[in-house]
Amino acid sequence: MKQTFTSARRPLEVLIHIISWGIMFGFPFFFVERGNGNINWMAYTRHLAVPLSFMIVFYVNYFILVPRYLFQSQAKRYVVYNIIFLCAIGVLLHLWQSLTFDPSFAPKSKRPGMPPGWLFFLRDMLSLVFTIGLSAAIRMSARWTQNEAARKEAERNRAEAELKNLRNQLNPHFLLNTLNNIYALIAFDSDKAQQAVQELSKLLRYVLYDNQQTYVPLCKEVDFIRNYIELMRIRLSANVQMITKFDIQPDSQTLIAPLIFISLIENAFKHGISPTESSFISIHILENDKEVICEIRNSNHPKTVEDKSGSGVGLEQVSRRLEILYPGAYTWLKGVSKDEKVYESRLSIKIRE
Repeated sequence: MKQTFTSARRPLEVLIHIISWGIMFGFPFFFVERGNGNINWMAYTRHLAVPLSFMIVFYVNYFILVPRYLFQSQAKRYVVYNIIFLCAIGVLLHLWQSLTFDPSFAPKSKRPGMPPGWLFFLRDMLSLVFTIGLSAAIRMSARWTQNEAARKEAERNRAEAELKNLRNQLNPHFLLNTLNNIYALIAFDSDKAQQAVQELSKLLRYVLYDNQQTYVPLCKEVDFIRNYIELMRIRLSANVQMITKFDIQPDSQTLIAPLIFISLIENAFKHGISPTESSFISIHILENDKEVICEIRNSNHPKTVEDKSGSGVGLEQVSRRLEILYPGAYTWLKGVSKDEKVYESRLSIKIRE
């Protein structure tokens, strides 16, 4: 990514440099044109030394002094070498202008109001100082941009690696829970267990393959949830009321993170069912123009003091995935009712434009 970013910027940077120096080297033509339209090339050569000295100072700083000293926290050496370099260029520039002085092109000597020669020399030196500052600023800005791009790329790679790790953890977690449910069926109803295995096969492709994608169409995620619910229905007794509602567009292509809701639904089946008491599970997934919402309500039957609704590795993974994939773009409200008989979970995710 860093190489792509740099290579994408380089043609534009080169073009800007060419245009800028083209203007600098073309500017002296305005001062050397004779009245008849001809160019005084001797005068142009004399004036050419100014932009040429600017170019030398600029690129020596850009490619050598700034990377070698300023980037290595050797500011004192950078300043000293620039002073020496600046004085040398200034003296050479002054000597060149003296040697190539053309009296026929110069204004009449002793003209009233004509500034002394040392002011022109001072002007050139200040311009060289400005060139040094400009070169250092541009070089440091380019380095900051590259470092920022590299930092963002590193963060993106870290997030992708963490997401991959979370997905790899989620797959065995989901399959283990499902196989435990099927194992429980084998003990008392082999026909239902066989049916459950068939339903499980419908889920495997999605879990093993589609789950490797960062986002999937909402319609595929809902189809998976429907199949999972049908699998779970097999082991439900008559005292469990199952309510499902899916308000999404037909064949909805809204992108959503795969298996982002499944841990919430697993949690409902795990803690919302009692073998002795009447229970219910309500699952409602809806889509509008701005968000996708998953609302789950279920009877609250915690197995132990430590094992309460809303806890578990699966839910921790969901929370971490949401932080990575939807930072600042989701709300997740969960908790038990005042009488502690109903657990509610509402996850709302803003749709990406």
